[in-house]
Amino acid sequence: MGRVVLVTGVSRYLGGRFAHLLTRDPGVDRVIGVDVVPPTEDIGDADFVRADIRNPVIAKVIAQAGVDTVVHMNVIATPTGAGGRVSMKEINVIGTMQLLAACQKSPGVSRLVVKSTGGVYGSSAKDPAMFTEDTGAKVLPRSGWAKDCVEVEGYVRGFSRRRPDVEVVTLRLANFIGPRVRTPLTDYFSLPLIPTVLGYDARLQFVHEDDGLEALRLATVGTVTGTINVAGDGVITLSQAVRLAGRGFVAVPQQLSGVIGQIVRRAGLADFSPEQVRFLSYGRVMDTTRMRDDLGFPPGYTTREAFVDFVRGRDLHGPLSPEVVSRVEHRLLDVLGTAGRKAGA
Repeated sequence: MGRVVLVTGVSRYLGGRFAHLLTRDPGVDRVIGVDVVPPTEDIGDADFVRADIRNPVIAKVIAQAGVDTVVHMNVIATPTGAGGRVSMKEINVIGTMQLLAACQKSPGVSRLVVKSTGGVYGSSAKDPAMFTEDTGAKVLPRSGWAKDCVEVEGYVRGFSRRRPDVEVVTLRLANFIGPRVRTPLTDYFSLPLIPTVLGYDARLQFVHEDDGLEALRLATVGTVTGTINVAGDGVITLSQAVRLAGRGFVAVPQQLSGVIGQIVRRAGLADFSPEQVRFLSYGRVMDTTRMRDDLGFPPGYTTREAFVDFVRGRDLHGPLSPEVVSRVEHRLLDVLGTAGRKAGA
């Protein structure tokens, strides 16, 4: 007999696509999508239930449907998508607490999958070259989505201690990117003139929207437990990403970045928050050994390929197209390689 899976947050792009993806999995008998408003994406054969995870009624939905697997996708990344920061925190933190309380009361729930973010590692000058799942943040996130996810993961660990019979897996995903997904970073790289922090060139890591959803599917129907980093192979620097997007940039002194961020946010152009500024200054790279060895997932897109697919999907061909930048970079690498071999001869 297949699983009965409840997916939260199906009114947004990733949640709706994920619910649809699960309906095509032969190991899943039924998918129930939950949110406060109807989904904007086609959720396939999934059943939609209008419910707010901040309300204890979610426990009745789980019990009546005989849910055995819960996938928590309803952690919102931007205040604008939730009606403001206060509402965003209520959905992310209070909603998670109510959902976990409902799962704790349900004896039928045997598996919990939580969509988290690599943002819980923070971004600072003290960061290691790579964060493993056992590496703690050197500087904890102080605001926004990443701070909410730190709290969410704390509640999930508490739930796991109270219900050791439930298999719990938390996926710390790199920033989603792709031709259709919209995030603070996709808005940022779509700006005609991109503000960067003077003197910094962050190392960035992305996961393609298709790969991120497939990793979540594997975590849902599989048996792996624990915390797993998910990202595409390789990294690109912020300056490389700007060139690939064909955008212009303006380097802003770090002490002025907060003012610029407020202007960008108030104009509704992008979420240039303090946490975003830190990320774009210092970057973040995660080790993905567990993703391959334990989850058994080799991503279909590298970080660079995922970003190029985003650029093509958004038609961001500015002064330099991805194809031109790629040819120039390969040519430079060939020249540098030849020069290095001659120097070593």
